[in-house]
Amino acid sequence: MNTVMAYTTDRWPKRFSRTVTDFNFIGAWETGIRFILSLLTLTILFGLAGGVAHTFLDLRLILTADLDVALRHIIVNALTLLAVVEVLKTTLTYCSDGRVRVTFIVDTVLVVMLTEIISRWFTGGEWHQFAILGGIVITLGLMRVVAIRFSPTAAPIQQTHQPESTFL
Repeated sequence: MNTVMAYTTDRWPKRFSRTVTDFNFIGAWETGIRFILSLLTLTILFGLAGGVAHTFLDLRLILTADLDVALRHIIVNALTLLAVVEVLKTTLTYCSDGRVRVTFIVDTVLVVMLTEIISRWFTGGEWHQFAILGGIVITLGLMRVVAIRFSPTAAPIQQTHQPESTFL
């Protein structure tokens, strides 16, 4: 019986070390990330559906409240839902490409900032709030242009010489 005990105790560390060295950590990481992002996508979809239902139910404000107040509320809700769509787009792009595109993140933040500017405009914000938000939007716009211009996936523009066509 001692030889059986010695045999199993000697083999256990070797089996364990072989299992650890053969384990695909990167594959497990990618599978875990995809699972968590699938849950996030489901959460975003449920939130988007709930937001659309809530905005649809807010149409009753047109009959009960002042028209301009009701429409402002509906516009801000719709713009917020568009920001959620941008987040969903970023998540789905990460799932398909395995990376996050800077332009999608900038687009998302731009939509959120524009929503904030419009809501401040409707509520009568002060000029320095508009100046700060405008500066952020201009900076994000410049970042988007730079991200597109210097993208690592952008193909360099090649100029080819095309023969001139002559008509007789």
